[in-house]
Amino acid sequence: MRSVQLQAALSDYIDLAAGHLHAEIAGGAEVPFELEQRSGRRRAGGPALYCYRPLTAQFISARMPELERLPAYAQAAERLVAFDGLGRYLAKVGGEIGGKGARAEASAAIAALLGEVFAEQTDFEPEPARVRAAIERLEHAALSASSEVTLVGRLAGLTIASPELALTRGLTIAQPHALEGLPPEAVEGPPGGHLVVALEVEQDEARAAVERGREILKDLLRALRLFGDGRVTLGALAWGRVGSGQWTPLALGAGGRPRGMLVVSAEQEDELRAFCNLVSRRAPDGNEIAWALRRFELGCEREDPHEALSDHLLALRGLLEPEGPSSGLLAGRVAALCATPERRLELTGRVLQAQALERAAIAGTGVRHAASDALVADTADHLRALLRDVICGHLDPDLVTLADEILLEADADTELPEEPEAADEAPAPSAGSDRGSTRPVRAPRAGELTKQIFGDPREAEEILDVFI
Repeated sequence: MRSVQLQAALSDYIDLAAGHLHAEIAGGAEVPFELEQRSGRRRAGGPALYCYRPLTAQFISARMPELERLPAYAQAAERLVAFDGLGRYLAKVGGEIGGKGARAEASAAIAALLGEVFAEQTDFEPEPARVRAAIERLEHAALSASSEVTLVGRLAGLTIASPELALTRGLTIAQPHALEGLPPEAVEGPPGGHLVVALEVEQDEARAAVERGREILKDLLRALRLFGDGRVTLGALAWGRVGSGQWTPLALGAGGRPRGMLVVSAEQEDELRAFCNLVSRRAPDGNEIAWALRRFELGCEREDPHEALSDHLLALRGLLEPEGPSSGLLAGRVAALCATPERRLELTGRVLQAQALERAAIAGTGVRHAASDALVADTADHLRALLRDVICGHLDPDLVTLADEILLEADADTELPEEPEAADEAPAPSAGSDRGSTRPVRAPRAGELTKQIFGDPREAEEILDVFI
């Protein structure tokens, strides 16, 4: 595949560099020459022939500091930093690889490219054929590894401001028209618009590269779903090829239907790069967070968002209600972590309503309307926010203890009449108890919170009936 943006950036820069170098010659600068000796062809021992060879590359190299200050240089260098074949191109042209960073490698590649375009010239007039051939040779470096596997998939529910967004070397999200050489099926795609994700993986064995590619795309999808409130989906079918071979369809095992749209502005691109890298490095494994994250992903892949409600409530229970649903502690703990103090009773009520909606769906008596759709979306958003903050390190993974401490502080700040049998009603200390306190943490139970929110329990039942 060839990046249209890379081609355009390099072409624009070469034109500006040619103008600068031509102005240098017009101002009196001279290209140094080398006297080259060639043997006579007619007979051995004949007179030697001499010719002057302009040292164009040396002339360009001496002026690279000025050439790097040209307006188009920054964009060309940025595209080359994200170019997966940069190291292989430098190896071919004899440039220095590694040790000085990607920016230094990009500068060396640009100098080599200019030297190739203007080889043995002294007037620095760019010839379109030579410019095109030099850029094609650079791009061919990305395909020089025969063991490299390229995977291309379709992303829906996501919009980017730039034509293409390189997340890391070898992993790019782009508009379908921004890359050349894509399989036609990936460009056409389903109605409603989509983006493409292109991934290049190099392994000793093609099958291992494909499996590794699937894992990387799965990590990317997880990061995109956690990054914003759009329900991004990856097409169930991708296309792969080894080297520059033929495209072959591959099953990714993804699914779901996009809901909403995650919009990534140009200002958010660096944030998204950093977030994807963070999620990939800090992905939980073998604990409650990993289990809840998988439930979140399963919910995102449901065709029907109302069917996802049980997945997301189950994930919240795994994170915040280890005592079991009969404890009635989930709603209060979600509100403690996801709402400001003045909004906690309101959010507690909405979590109770979501649980009632789930029970109605199980019983087959649920009725869908705008209010129930909002409950489903809110539940997913609260779960996503908790998972994101834990993975990013903003919240301690022990969410139960954290929520109970917040509720304990709120209880201490609120003067309530003492309940005679509070000790008998308090649940046994659990993983969510305040370990450093002799006073047991008592998060509000569902029944108590219902009374606080609605007053009369019969009135509460009538209000909750609206959602079922």
